[in-house]
Amino acid sequence: MPVYDIRTIDDAHLSQALQLVDDVFMEFEAPEYCTEGIIEFQRFIELDSIKKMLDTRTLLMWGSFDGGIVRGVIAVRPPSHISLMFVDSHAHRQGIARALFEHALAWVSASENRTGMTVNSSPYAVGFYRRMGFVETNIEQTVNGIRFVPMKRSE
Repeated sequence: MPVYDIRTIDDAHLSQALQLVDDVFMEFEAPEYCTEGIIEFQRFIELDSIKKMLDTRTLLMWGSFDGGIVRGVIAVRPPSHISLMFVDSHAHRQGIARALFEHALAWVSASENRTGMTVNSSPYAVGFYRRMGFVETNIEQTVNGIRFVPMKRSE
């Protein structure tokens, strides 16, 4: 597996990272969402909202960089819930999502609260999360127009 440059998303790269998230969401998720869900998701990823969560450490975000370009993003709500995971569509199937996940998993494993990880997976990403050791804990749900499958990976 290639080695990726994974590091914390800083203020200088936050807008770029959130644009990547929005672009990938609009390409792969939005076509299956109602208008309410698209608006709800875009509200969640607004720059000021995410910046506030990063500043208060209620959200941690890492990116996979290719030079100065963000190619993938993962965000975790401590102690262990994946909130965002998106990879540039031109970089799919290159191991970036796995590398981001493994980086986040290492952070969670090093923390004091080692209860495994959770994610509310988009229907599109369920297969990826299964390959990472997650199992469904409930059926697909829709809340505020956001479609997701609750999943957990035990320690």
